[in-house]
Amino acid sequence: MRKISSEIAGALSVDSVTAELMAPYASASVSALQHYLDALPIAAGVAVMGEAGPRLLASNDHIVRMRNRLPEENRVNFGERVSRHLLNDTDPETYYWEEPGVGGRHFQVHLTPLEPHPVLGRRLMISLIDCTAAVETERSLRFGMLHDSLTGLPNRLAFSEAIEAMLEKDDDEVGGFAVLVLDLTRFSRINEGIGSLAGDELILSVASRLRSVLRPQDLMARMAADEFAILVPLNEGPGDALHVARRLQESLAYPLRLSELEIKIDCAIGCALWHENALGAADVIRNGQFALKRAKRSGRIEIYQPGEAGRARRRFSLETELRRAIEADKLDLAFQPLVDLETRTVSGFETLARWNHPERGAIPPSEFITVAEESGLIIPLGRWVIDRAIATLADWDRQAGYELPIYFSLNVSAVQLARDSVASVVADALHRHGMKGSRITLELTESSIVADPDRAADMLDALKALACRVAMDDFGTGYSSLAYLQRLPIDVLKIDRQFVSAMFDDRDSTAIIRAILSLANALGMTTIAEGIETATAAHLLAALGASTGQGYYFARPMPAADAFDHLIGKRAA
Repeated sequence: MRKISSEIAGALSVDSVTAELMAPYASASVSALQHYLDALPIAAGVAVMGEAGPRLLASNDHIVRMRNRLPEENRVNFGERVSRHLLNDTDPETYYWEEPGVGGRHFQVHLTPLEPHPVLGRRLMISLIDCTAAVETERSLRFGMLHDSLTGLPNRLAFSEAIEAMLEKDDDEVGGFAVLVLDLTRFSRINEGIGSLAGDELILSVASRLRSVLRPQDLMARMAADEFAILVPLNEGPGDALHVARRLQESLAYPLRLSELEIKIDCAIGCALWHENALGAADVIRNGQFALKRAKRSGRIEIYQPGEAGRARRRFSLETELRRAIEADKLDLAFQPLVDLETRTVSGFETLARWNHPERGAIPPSEFITVAEESGLIIPLGRWVIDRAIATLADWDRQAGYELPIYFSLNVSAVQLARDSVASVVADALHRHGMKGSRITLELTESSIVADPDRAADMLDALKALACRVAMDDFGTGYSSLAYLQRLPIDVLKIDRQFVSAMFDDRDSTAIIRAILSLANALGMTTIAEGIETATAAHLLAALGASTGQGYYFARPMPAADAFDHLIGKRAA
């Protein structure tokens, strides 16, 4: 009988089994088995049940080389498995065994019942396949799949698996947890300034600082280029999450040193607390990102508020339906009169986009315009408004039989101004409908002009070349710069409704209105006062020198047909 490994030798005894009585038959059988086993490239042997327990009938040299690798408890376990197969009718069994200790090899163990021997009884084929290379390759691939290549931190997939593991635990095992989502502010600008290699070094430094303030039970992952997430067990309650978040912020309070540079970097943190309605890791992470979005705006640590996900889904649904409405020409324009405060005649109309949804009813402009700007739909929407408004003005001229002495004022979004060639769109619409540019005013907000003054100047010059007028909307509510008023070809200043509505109760509002009117007069500009709701306000603004008024006192926004009738009726009166 050949020597065998400790795994098998310790579990299987080698007794005589009355060798003299069955030597002729058993010897031939063992010899045949031995030849078969010697031909195998893997460790293999055949076991039978002896008087003292399972024993090896034959084995090859590969098993001999595995001697003394199993501790006692593993030998006992193996012997029990073999005994179960030799004492009972069983199906083949496969399991995995790893050598104990560092660097131990991995084997796939197969226990396969053979045809019973007429004398020896049940026989069991034992084979061990070394799968160390495959296991280590799988582990390496899995580590790469679950970890960030730069920082070595868990990545989004590993972080999601950790959350799923927390969600699967019983409520008694989990005291609750929170997910913090952290985003580095200004990182893209810093990366552009110092280069990508230095940017990678900065990320490593940031990751090291963040990890240094975490508790042992906290798990940090890198989710994106400048975004990290931390899984925080709430051992003492929800306050744990805020304590960890504050420590993370404080860790970045001091500048980071890269070569000769000292770089101060801040972060925004959103927090999502675990709750029983969470469907999975993706929901929890998304909730944290909703809170992060608010944190970027507020500059504070923000906690996810229930309902944000529903509102986001509504916005995405609205985006799809708005795209279809634009493509199918299902939007409308409303027109609000612009009234000369001196003569009280209608001098023009402001055009306003309206959307009457077939199921939801009227969608407020503040809702669908925001969705359009976030999704990029503001460009096709803005183009539609420009073309439809100019077409409507041309149609009114045809209905009247002459060129009406009015103009249309069109709103241009900051996003459209930044991404679209507004002047070309206006020029094409004027040419297509045979209209003059002097009958069109484009309203721009202060923010759209201040965001990129050079582009704004070029665009305004192109519009002036078409003879269009330019109005600055909501003047005085943003970061007004007198230099822009002097530099840019602006014709009209619109006084925001918040000053008009408060001018009888707030002396400062009245002073601001006077200042705007004086400034416009000094620069040769006209003015439009928004939000006029009473005759007293109209008279006071006229006395102060406002050129034009707009508001519910004169008329609410109305459909094109009603606006035309309103215009004709006023002119006839």
